[in-house]
Amino acid sequence: MLKKNELVTLEITDVTNEGNGVGRTEGITVFVPFTAVGDVIICRIVKAKKSYCYGITEKLLISSKSRCESGCEAYGKCGGCSLRHIEYSAELEIKEKIVRDAFERIGGLSPDFEPIIGASRVKKYRNKSQFPVGTDSSGRVIAGYYAKRSHRVIPIESCPQLPDIFLSICADITAFANENGIKAYDEQTGKGLLRHIFIRRGEYSGEIMAAVVVTSLNCKEKFKPLAGELSKKYSELKSFILNENDSGRNVILGQKSEALYGSETIKDKMCGRELSISLNSFYQINTLQAEKLYAKAQEYAALTGSEALLDLYCGAGTIGLSMADKVKKLIGVEIVSDAVKNAKENAELNLISNAEFICSDAGEAAKLLYSRSEKPDVIIADPARKGCTPDTLKYMAQMNPERIVMISCNPATAARDCAALEKLGYITQRVQAVDMFPRACHVECVALCQGQK
Repeated sequence: MLKKNELVTLEITDVTNEGNGVGRTEGITVFVPFTAVGDVIICRIVKAKKSYCYGITEKLLISSKSRCESGCEAYGKCGGCSLRHIEYSAELEIKEKIVRDAFERIGGLSPDFEPIIGASRVKKYRNKSQFPVGTDSSGRVIAGYYAKRSHRVIPIESCPQLPDIFLSICADITAFANENGIKAYDEQTGKGLLRHIFIRRGEYSGEIMAAVVVTSLNCKEKFKPLAGELSKKYSELKSFILNENDSGRNVILGQKSEALYGSETIKDKMCGRELSISLNSFYQINTLQAEKLYAKAQEYAALTGSEALLDLYCGAGTIGLSMADKVKKLIGVEIVSDAVKNAKENAELNLISNAEFICSDAGEAAKLLYSRSEKPDVIIADPARKGCTPDTLKYMAQMNPERIVMISCNPATAARDCAALEKLGYITQRVQAVDMFPRACHVECVALCQGQK
């Protein structure tokens, strides 16, 4: 058994879903962050268990052919990226393998796997960022990213994944807080006012929404001057929102908001559709890759114009509305009321009259639609990372659609759900991995589950 602080020589032979390199010695698996397949390292054990250990690189003896410079001063400190130390081509291979392993090992499935769709742009691709706010050693307000597996804020002055204007606005907000005695929220004591800074930009419109998350909306007079300053400095700013989160829970946004400048929404386009997006609406972070993902989902849906399409977890309606002109009827389901409002607005914006949107939990809506004898020909589901509930899957299958298209940001739960659908009569035929988050370890996938007649 290995011991803490013991030094061992390791060859890295694999990479985990979290981006950690994997090596083995004395029959024990050792996980080492920021390593690449082909690295040979001297590793210091920092956490020792009977069958596995965690280590850090003490010395790089042989460098992997896929290694490269990270191009980021904060890499290894903040928890935003985990694969910046390897070439992008190697990153895509890892992500393709993550999806394949999930469906084969977790799901026990054997679909046809299509080559991963890589990103045409690996820098400055994020259309949204949420900066946690904290206090540095001198008592000044700072904003940035959390260090990995912690809530310690690492201040960020530059980030290869973000538009430069995001960092500029963030810096202006923290400077305003420091100049006006506004304190950062402290999770331990529950004191302080400013919790998060939220910034979103339309990929095609360029419109920007900025929001500050505070513990009480009663402070709005404090932030009105900031709204005025930012609106004068940034012509792209169309919305400045104060959002209240007074809970002690680990969530970013609260349910109460007030626009101090401009509108409560910004406009953008996706898949050629005009969109209205609110603060609480789900909207894919990488617009260009999302369009590729939705195009693949549409291909799997194989719509001819005569179908009824059910879009579960529809958010602001982006997926379903992109296919509305190819179906007879569209029903979208989403639990976030603001997103449903946006979806209805988006249907009107695009003169779409064959769409209905329901504000409901996906499982309850599936049950309701089944009780109404609704017979969707195709169901598209894009759940959160935890995937679908067993009841949701059951009622999806009982509605007897010809095809179910599963979209997921978590291949493990997608594989689990597809395996459950297989038991309900839907065979997973094709799976496509799509890289939505270059330089991070997350990967999206879309699966075609075909009903058996």
